[in-house]
Amino acid sequence: MLNHLSTALTLFTRRLPAFSPRTFSGALRRLCRMEAAVVRCLPGEPKLTISFCLQGSHKHMLRDQDEPLGKVLARISNGIAKNQSKAKKSKKNRGQEQPDEAAEPTVVKLFYDGEEVPETVLNAEAWQDGSVLQVGDVKYSVQRNAPTFTTAELPVSLLAGFPVCPKLEVEFGNVQDCEFTWFRENCPHTRSEAPGKASDQDSGWTQVGCERVYIPSNQDISFRLKLSCTPKDGSRGGLAKELVSVGAVEAGPGVCLFDNRHAFTAKVTDWPTVRVVSYNILADIYAQTDLSKTVLYPYCAPYALQLDYRQNLIKKELAGYNCDIICLQEVDKGVYVDSLTPALDAFGLNGVFKVKEKQHEGLATFYRRSKFRLLSSHDIMLSEALSSDPMHAELLEKVSANGALKNKILQRSTSLQVTFLEDLNKPGRKVCVANTHLYWHPKGGNVRLVQMGVALKHLSHVISEVAPGAPLVFCGDFNSTPNAGVFQLLSEAVVPPQHADWSSSGPEESCSMELLSDIPPLLSACGLPAYTNYVRGFQGCLDYIFIQPDCMQVEQVIPLPSLEEVTTYEALPSVAHPSDHIALVCDLRWNP
Repeated sequence: MLNHLSTALTLFTRRLPAFSPRTFSGALRRLCRMEAAVVRCLPGEPKLTISFCLQGSHKHMLRDQDEPLGKVLARISNGIAKNQSKAKKSKKNRGQEQPDEAAEPTVVKLFYDGEEVPETVLNAEAWQDGSVLQVGDVKYSVQRNAPTFTTAELPVSLLAGFPVCPKLEVEFGNVQDCEFTWFRENCPHTRSEAPGKASDQDSGWTQVGCERVYIPSNQDISFRLKLSCTPKDGSRGGLAKELVSVGAVEAGPGVCLFDNRHAFTAKVTDWPTVRVVSYNILADIYAQTDLSKTVLYPYCAPYALQLDYRQNLIKKELAGYNCDIICLQEVDKGVYVDSLTPALDAFGLNGVFKVKEKQHEGLATFYRRSKFRLLSSHDIMLSEALSSDPMHAELLEKVSANGALKNKILQRSTSLQVTFLEDLNKPGRKVCVANTHLYWHPKGGNVRLVQMGVALKHLSHVISEVAPGAPLVFCGDFNSTPNAGVFQLLSEAVVPPQHADWSSSGPEESCSMELLSDIPPLLSACGLPAYTNYVRGFQGCLDYIFIQPDCMQVEQVIPLPSLEEVTTYEALPSVAHPSDHIALVCDLRWNP
């Protein structure tokens, strides 16, 4: 029997027209599988969408869910007839008129389990997953609510040695399940070519990777990248999407300030150790001002202050720390949504964001989802809490003794981000992660003291309400050196009335009081570095990670860059470092 089948196949192939290898392989693919017709239909929504490719044209139909199927099928058939009529008119205008022939309408039907679906059935019921749409001789496999990319973008700036993380959002699927294939263009890209346009020939690209994140090498410089990604939900897949980079990969800056630090953080820590980072990443709205370019950072190359360039460095730096908890300050809202979230999600972290009122930047906290589960957030604007929450009434009354100081404090949009996480390795164990960026002015010590007083009372209250006994990890840019009142309040739990910071902005805004913390003395996990901020006019320690020493202990502090490294380009930021601050990174261990 096999011999007869072999002979029949031989005779069949001899009778086939003379196809080119490419045409023949395409024919085989069409024989072996149907194209997809993707249907999006959700309960409660009045419309559904039907998407498929017909005669090289992508069709996207928006129809009522309660409309009879027959109207959709007729619309498809009429659309084909209209296109055929246009084609005939075009031939006639070119002098290629053919004898009029009454074209038979294209048969359009929908089948389910081999049976034709009646045209009276409503769309919501008719378009079932696995049904078959027949349009003339072409058949489509209907995928209802298949995994679909609602957002799929590549970053604009690509640097050799720096991770490329696509921004992806999937409906009816999971980004972690998606499949990825990266390609490099075979010919160097020239600026005259249309941006983002892929070559029509597959031979123009060479596969270079198959992970969600691709790190271009020096061999990729001057070449564009293409990503083919398939949305999936488990084993169920949707329509693949191709993304082509706008420009070519460019050379990176070489050695960065954080590269040597990554040697200490090459792997994710093992439980019960938790790696924490606090980092002011310098908001773009501050880096791009004339003041920044001409007064604050005149030593920094202008291109190194550009957001696209700095984002590459920030993403590589954060990814290389392999942290479990990341607290960031001065995070542009767009940077959080379009850059940090896609990048850090690819490296296993989820995030929450608190934007400053009347600002376009704020605070971001990320946590490793394999280690922690988000329980709740309890963010506040400190000035608003001071003026409206009864728990701060006593402090407000003392501040009100000086109207000028009170008004200055209430005008500030400083926020406190409070995030409760649960340890997945030990269910029931919780941690409170706080993140803030206090008032910046060098003479604002009194403002910062009041802001910290509000923050500590709020933290004490929410910990007792949400997770009694949960340890506190308090990160941030406190804009306070170790001799400031804020540091004393955190480390000693009290600031006396005679502290110099109470009159830091002059006698007209002086307000002396004893300020007590509702939280026991905290420990600066990274000690007291000589500097965490290094610019031409100032070098000092402004950033901290505070912990409760009775709950956690410091296992390792990642060394900060040496003075020689920091001053390679005079000061920060530079072509080798994206911010004027340096990230604090430490490994903490739960106490037994």
